[in-house]
Amino acid sequence: MISRSDFPKDFLWGTATSAYQIEGAANEDGKGPSIWDVFSHTPGKIYMNQNADIATDHYHRYEEDIKIMKEIGLNAYRFSISWPRVMPDGRKKNEKGMNFYEKLVDKLLENEITPFITLYHWDYPYALYERGIDWTHPDSAFYFRDYAAAMFERLGDRVKLWTTHNEPWCAAFLGYYFGEHAPGHKDLQEAIYAAHNILRSHALALEAFREIVKDGKIGIVHMAIKVEPASDKEGDIRAAELADQAINGWFLQPLKEGKYPEDLRRLLESKGIKVPDEDLDIAAKPMDLFGVNYYTRLLIKSCPECELGYDIARGPLPKTEMGWEIYPQGLYDTLKRYYELFEIPLYITENGIACKDEIEGDAVNDECRIDYLKKHFEMALKALKGGVDLKGYFIWSLLDNFEWTHGYSKRFGIVYVDYKTLRRIPKKSAIWLKEFLKS
Repeated sequence: MISRSDFPKDFLWGTATSAYQIEGAANEDGKGPSIWDVFSHTPGKIYMNQNADIATDHYHRYEEDIKIMKEIGLNAYRFSISWPRVMPDGRKKNEKGMNFYEKLVDKLLENEITPFITLYHWDYPYALYERGIDWTHPDSAFYFRDYAAAMFERLGDRVKLWTTHNEPWCAAFLGYYFGEHAPGHKDLQEAIYAAHNILRSHALALEAFREIVKDGKIGIVHMAIKVEPASDKEGDIRAAELADQAINGWFLQPLKEGKYPEDLRRLLESKGIKVPDEDLDIAAKPMDLFGVNYYTRLLIKSCPECELGYDIARGPLPKTEMGWEIYPQGLYDTLKRYYELFEIPLYITENGIACKDEIEGDAVNDECRIDYLKKHFEMALKALKGGVDLKGYFIWSLLDNFEWTHGYSKRFGIVYVDYKTLRRIPKKSAIWLKEFLKS
């Protein structure tokens, strides 16, 4: 069994969260609505019509949550900022919102926990959306740059690790093509425009960061899915190549080379989809780090009648409560691939599992999570020994929380939350992790 001492002394061990999923306080201290506030209040969009108005009430309980992190022995915390909390209309600063994140950062530092900020984890200001300036509009990139600059100016003296976006694929394609996430559109052309403007906004935020924070590091976080063909048939192999371009390459290649994958681009254009290229070259600005969110692999089969020529096959491996295959090898493969591509330090910015937790008095049994983490820790160490410059590992998630369209039905936390009382109970995985970090 591996131990903490197998990893570098300065390796970051943390948990990750996102603002909308945990903060609550949806209408307090001047916060404006996000597209997720509106989407979650739309009947039929979320499991049992649940919402995150209260969530886990981290906004009021952040000191308690930091104390839990400290007791576990974590030395880092990745969290996102709610854009409409600090800028309710997407433009003007809200001092009470700004002050919340200052207090959060200061309390983390006081407890020797390194803050790692993500600027955008999908809660776009509804005020901008309502004005027609959503991610499909070119001006969205400039509004994001101004928001990013305001946060760099406010927190850049204390926070040195930043990422611009969390999983742009989800924001663009789940939000604008599949309709499963806010704002709930179902238009492939809109999704292509949204993805493009998110990449532009990333590049503009990088420019602002270089001007404002002279001694910090910045990058982006990608939803890293291991894509494999469902069989050795030529059609499935070709379909998997297209799927990989759609899921991974559509963001990786612009960030590396300033252009979209050519095969998928030609396919889209053959279907009448316009693929924009203005300002795309700026997306390839040098980054300092790259965040990898890894959970599973996808097996792809050919589907000529499908819009992009492929479909997802059900894999044979054991599944999580989300229905995702448990495939630790994919983490190693992904880390190797991304390090060879970007040649910059990597962080595992999310990795975790939704389990059926078993409550036994004041104990929460989640052996499945312990087993999952052990196997993925081993793959992280294997990547390190294989030459990958891996700097940290953030478990998703610190707390059970609002899991987007699944509401509160899926639990990813290493800390159990009783949603009626908001009581926090460290699960067996948290106790195991505490012992691991001492080893």
